[in-house]
Parts: sequence; structure tokens; C-alpha cells
Amino acid sequence: MSLDKDQVRQIAKLARLELSEDEYAESVEKLSKIVDFVDHLSAADTSGVMPMAHPLNVAQRLRADVVTEQNDRDRFQENAPAVANGLYLVPKVIE
Repeated sequence: MSLDKDQVRQIAKLARLELSEDEYAESVEKLSKIVDFVDHLSAADTSGVMPMAHPLNVAQRLRADVVTEQNDRDRFQENAPAVANGLYLVPKVIE
């Protein structure tokens, strides 16, 4: 499937790219090659291939979910200009 200049113009618009007329010709060629390659890849027979999230069969090492620091909220809020019920009070910015 080849792309035409209008399709590349629309892609450039969506990507917020400003291309010169010379760049359009080059972009049409390059993007058409990419689309052709994707079409070529989609033609491969993958019926016997199991979907996978990662090419390596490994498990993620997770740390223990334990509290490692003490709660210093009251000490941190001593410097705040306005606090109520453990929350920082800020001026209203939306009416």
C-alpha cells in the first residue's frame, strides 16, 4: 500500500509538523516503505505462536511491601502557612 501526498499531508497535520514541498516527496517515499514493511510483517503466519508480554521468560523481582519510614506529616506541616485536619490549605483558584 503506497501513501499519496494528501495522506502524508494529513499525517503531518495530525503530528503538528510543517513540511516543505521537497520534504513531502521524501516523506511520501519513506512512509510508504514503512507501511509496506508493516504489511509484509502482517503477512507472516503467526497461528502457532503464543502471545507474550516480554521475550524473556522471567519474573519481576519485587521488594517486600513494608513501611520503612516514619510518618513525619505533622513536622512537615509546621512550615505550611495554612493546615487543617492534616491537609494543606491553598487559595481557591477556580470559581
